[in-house]
Amino acid sequence: MHAFVKQASLAAFIGMALAATAPMAHAQDASLVARDDIPKTFDDVIPGGQDFTRKEVMIPMRDGTKLFTVIIIPKGAKDAPMILTRTPYNAGERAGNPKAMTIGDAVPLADAAFVEAGYIRVYQDVRGKYGSEGKYIMMYPPRGPLNPTKTDETTDGWDTIDWLVKHIPESNGRVGMIGSSYEGETVAMALLDPHPALKAAVPESPMIDTYMGDDWFHYGAFRQMMLGYVHMQTVQKGAGAVTPTDTYDKYEEYLRAGSVGDYIRSRGLEKLPFVARMMAHPAYDSFWQGQDLARLMAAKPSNVPTLWEQGLFDQEDMWGANHAWLALKAAGHAANNWLVMGPWSHSQVNGKGYNVGPFKWEGDTARFYNRQMVLPFFEQYLRDGQPAKLARVNIYNTGDDRWDAFDDWPTSCAKGCGTALTPLYLSKGASLAFDKPADAQAADTYVSDPAKPVPFLPRPVLDPFFGYGTDFAGYIPWSSWLLHDQRFVDGRSDVLTYETPVLTSAVRVQGTPKVDLRAMTTGTDGDFVVKLIDVFPPSVPSDPAMGGYQMAIAMDILRGRYRESFEHPTAIPANTPQAYAFELPNVNHVFKPGHRIMVQVQSTLFPLYDRNPQTFVPNIFNAKPGDYQPATITVLRSDSQPSAVWLPVVGKSTTP
Repeated sequence: MHAFVKQASLAAFIGMALAATAPMAHAQDASLVARDDIPKTFDDVIPGGQDFTRKEVMIPMRDGTKLFTVIIIPKGAKDAPMILTRTPYNAGERAGNPKAMTIGDAVPLADAAFVEAGYIRVYQDVRGKYGSEGKYIMMYPPRGPLNPTKTDETTDGWDTIDWLVKHIPESNGRVGMIGSSYEGETVAMALLDPHPALKAAVPESPMIDTYMGDDWFHYGAFRQMMLGYVHMQTVQKGAGAVTPTDTYDKYEEYLRAGSVGDYIRSRGLEKLPFVARMMAHPAYDSFWQGQDLARLMAAKPSNVPTLWEQGLFDQEDMWGANHAWLALKAAGHAANNWLVMGPWSHSQVNGKGYNVGPFKWEGDTARFYNRQMVLPFFEQYLRDGQPAKLARVNIYNTGDDRWDAFDDWPTSCAKGCGTALTPLYLSKGASLAFDKPADAQAADTYVSDPAKPVPFLPRPVLDPFFGYGTDFAGYIPWSSWLLHDQRFVDGRSDVLTYETPVLTSAVRVQGTPKVDLRAMTTGTDGDFVVKLIDVFPPSVPSDPAMGGYQMAIAMDILRGRYRESFEHPTAIPANTPQAYAFELPNVNHVFKPGHRIMVQVQSTLFPLYDRNPQTFVPNIFNAKPGDYQPATITVLRSDSQPSAVWLPVVGKSTTP
């Protein structure tokens, strides 16, 4: 009884106490709700601190436009060189992780070697993209007929470098530029009128001539799958999505749409100014020629030491670096230009270079390039370091799996080289031979049907930019398609296949193979695709999955209407022999004993390239459904009309 009373009294006391404090608690709760749990400012405290400083500034251009720029400075830097990248891909994210503890972890993988060596790293958004002011113009043309303003990527590069050397006291006043793809184009543009402080340049897989062999066309054939990239880049200032679709297989989507123009209009893409400009210029007219940076640089070559980089399996920008290097060499400026071609897909030098698809190389070739080639190059010209001792040309040998050094390139070519090209003729019985055909009349035929185009990858074909920048789910097959096993089309009735007997000794090729195809068509237009392939032995004990693998070491496409002139297209005279001549991409390869050499010929590579209606129309973008007609293609291989792939064979050649 006594205990019960005691407990009741205690309960009453607690109740009175809570009642007395209730107004105060409610007042505190009201105060909390009135506040914002997100403070106006908050700086993370990183244990131990960071060994770098990251600055974000707006750098003014000569017309008053300010460009968003991220500057990463090593702690304690003094007399440090600066490396600049100008990008349309979000400088804030391109600069890496601002919360990292060490500068090597703060920047992208390829830049770690530079910042760890004490370099100041700078990233900048180009006009109109992400944090920068101004209007965005895709592939901003140089000042002149295509750009009547007083600014371009050249002046923006000049003004940026001028600001950096005047406002970054930790620097030594020397700047290098580096960048891949579009970023490589901004490096090349800076070379048209370089700032005196620009002492070294590294354009990697740059967009140089987007009609002849980079992003938008190849020898006149339109690369329609790049439309998703244009959509992603030009629909808004910031990050964008690829063109919406309700079809998983891009092959089916483009085929059902009709012409590429019909596809564009069905998605509203004709409202995008850059797409409209491409549709208005299907030929290599002054619009495209005026943006050919190789031509412009050769007309006004700079003295800036420049290291050009190209991926041998670059699925987007296969043309730029090597043709810029060749143009500058022809202009008498070989002494300050170097060329590197590695076993990489597009921009792979920014990541890891152990392999492309199933082909594994000797170690991380991208790391080797960045640390053993680019860093010594920068050290020499930005710090007065030891000579980099780079060979004029370094090209990976994809047959022997090693780097080869050359004094010049190509070592074998049509003329002007130490070694002439060697013709490998299409011959009877679906064979290849180094001996010219003796038959007075000989040919092979196939029917090219636009309703059933040859795919460039096994179906389903995914959007190349689906998931771009996230999980790369669609980018992975796209990035390695050039090395996909070609057996998936070998045996199709619309693909001609020729091959040598088993090689008894090695055939070494170094240069640019040249196609000389003689053919007739029942149509009045048409495309021609030629692939040069290394066929592995039926059994490879060290790697059974590679048994019989058909490795395409070079391939490309020519739109038939441009066989005589890329600027002035003409109809193909039906049932009349015509010559279709074009160069394939660079090769440095060895066809080993036990392998075979193969050549495949076809007329479609879909949906990477738009379908040719095979009926001559003024503008293929606007072809009508009735224009698309099957055509019988006759590939000639006679004494008077021989078809061949001219190989840059060096050393002892072997007659199969």
